[in-house]
Amino acid sequence: MVRELPSISFASPVLRRPEQVVAGNLNWGTLAQGVAPEFQQIRDWQVADGRFLHEGDMDSAAKVAVIGETVARQLFGNDNPIDAVIRIRNIPFRVVGLLAAKGQTGQGTDQDDTVMIPYTTMQKRLMRTTWVQSIVVKAVSAERVQEAQEQITLLLRQRHRIGQDREDDFNVRNLSDIAEAAQTTARVMAVLLGSVASISLLVGGIGIMNIMLVSVTERTREIGIRMAVGARGRDIMLQFLVEAVVMAATGGLIGILLGIGSSEVLKEWAQWPTLIDPTIVAVAFLFSGAVGVFFGFYPAKKAANLDPIEALRYE
Repeated sequence: MVRELPSISFASPVLRRPEQVVAGNLNWGTLAQGVAPEFQQIRDWQVADGRFLHEGDMDSAAKVAVIGETVARQLFGNDNPIDAVIRIRNIPFRVVGLLAAKGQTGQGTDQDDTVMIPYTTMQKRLMRTTWVQSIVVKAVSAERVQEAQEQITLLLRQRHRIGQDREDDFNVRNLSDIAEAAQTTARVMAVLLGSVASISLLVGGIGIMNIMLVSVTERTREIGIRMAVGARGRDIMLQFLVEAVVMAATGGLIGILLGIGSSEVLKEWAQWPTLIDPTIVAVAFLFSGAVGVFFGFYPAKKAANLDPIEALRYE
């Protein structure tokens, strides 16, 4: 593919299967992957210590392995795993590299829970086969991904001798399509959550407005007395606006504290990574204050427009 398709920069065979890895008296179930050296460039995966696989390992089907951070932690703790020996199906492999941490995928899969060995070693010693399960490729640029997909499809149809009226006996998946589908799902979820939040804000705002209207009615005589001693309409309006903003901001602060607390509980209980952005917290707090201003304006305006004489007579 790399030789014949100008839109592809790297390609690597991949074989995968779950395996039990043993080191000393410890063992750990992980994902064993048979890959080529180009897999590092395709996945842009850095090596924290040691080295990655090279062509000599492929040619000789060497019994060497590069392990992820999770595997290293489970089998070696805080010790350096480089040059240590691990066993897969009683076959010894020398650890030549430790991968840098990548964390979880969007589906919650731990990318660091893996052992990578030469794909030729995987074929000959673990799977006893001559074929590969899949091939991962990297396009020369993001703009040429679609072109690469089309060229790969044509090349595989030619190599597999598939006629024009026959369907493909292979699948070519474009991760851009998967990413776009994930983004579409995220956008739908954002719209749904935004709708729920909007309804909550509307209900809360109406509640604030009703409370302030009741407050204006109950304090009509107080408003009249203030106006009689020199308070102007804008002073009365400012007073009730401040009260509405304080009420809304207090509710917003309580909501922020509950949100942060529930996120921490979820992180500890379900082991889900959570991110609390101070900028978003600040925007949420300011937005709650804005809700107080918006829904408190009408009651404040009504209070400011009261006739002082009528207000003093109010019982």
